[in-house]
Amino acid sequence: MLVGVPTISFAKARGGSGGGFSSGSRSGSSSGSMGSRGSRTYQDNGAKPIEQSTTARPSTTPPTSAVGNPSAPSRPAPAAQPSWIQRNPLLAGIAGGLAGSWLGHMIFGATDSSARTTEGGEGEQAAGGSGSNGMLLLLMVMGAGGLWWYMRSRRTPAPNFSGLSRTSVANGSLLAESSRAAIATAAVEDEITPADKAAFQQALIDVQAAWTHQDLAGLRRLVTPEMLEYFSAGLAEQASEGAANHVEEVVLGRAEVRESWSEGATQYATVSLSWSAKDYRVSLGKQPGEQGYIVEGNPEVAVETTEVWTFMRFGSGKWLLSAIQQAA
Repeated sequence: MLVGVPTISFAKARGGSGGGFSSGSRSGSSSGSMGSRGSRTYQDNGAKPIEQSTTARPSTTPPTSAVGNPSAPSRPAPAAQPSWIQRNPLLAGIAGGLAGSWLGHMIFGATDSSARTTEGGEGEQAAGGSGSNGMLLLLMVMGAGGLWWYMRSRRTPAPNFSGLSRTSVANGSLLAESSRAAIATAAVEDEITPADKAAFQQALIDVQAAWTHQDLAGLRRLVTPEMLEYFSAGLAEQASEGAANHVEEVVLGRAEVRESWSEGATQYATVSLSWSAKDYRVSLGKQPGEQGYIVEGNPEVAVETTEVWTFMRFGSGKWLLSAIQQAA
């Protein structure tokens, strides 16, 4: 938590009445919460949601992956398993050859045997030959079966990942841990150092001083390009109205870091800021003391303001203001 000193004076990036630029006092044209917070732009962080941002709003329509069941997760269809003949062409050829030999023996061997039985003493010789051929055929079939079993026991089946999804991984497994690690790398929580907190406080002083002096060049060094567009529009609107924002006797009371995280090389930090100041608007066409000089607000009464500001930086670069949200 940061606590400022009462002697700190900085102009509030506002338009007056304690509401100002980000709270929607610019003729009611501002939403009050604007900018980008990276992947957390539209997440609930306890402040009013961001309504103006160049960050694309995530889709709320679930993808339809299956007919009649839109919420069912999409899974690839399991690949068709090859047949036994396709997996074992060599054994299939051997088995086909044995079957052909056996059929040939049954047809032609039986005919030859019947022919031989018509001769006198040759019936017993034919029967003996037929029996030896049958035994040889049986041994060949047994040998082919043994070879097939040996080849099948050595073949390692390929793993099937068709039904594996992040939700189906068992807790505690290596795949489950790697999935959680992959998700965690998308937004890693970071520690905010005292030097970072001092940088946030200085950024508040510099941003609001540049706003008060209508210094777009100074704002360009302090905010993101998106926020610069909002500030530029606010200054242009003030100029068209012939008014200027005066903020005096600013006291920063509290600065609390709500969250800090990294997305790749970009680091974000969201800070809740509370301060008090004399905040009012004056007419550029009037002199102090003239009637109509005070356009809005009271230069004698300090008002309190609480907002949620998000800062971002690339690598170890300078913190830049990237979003402003109104406190809920």
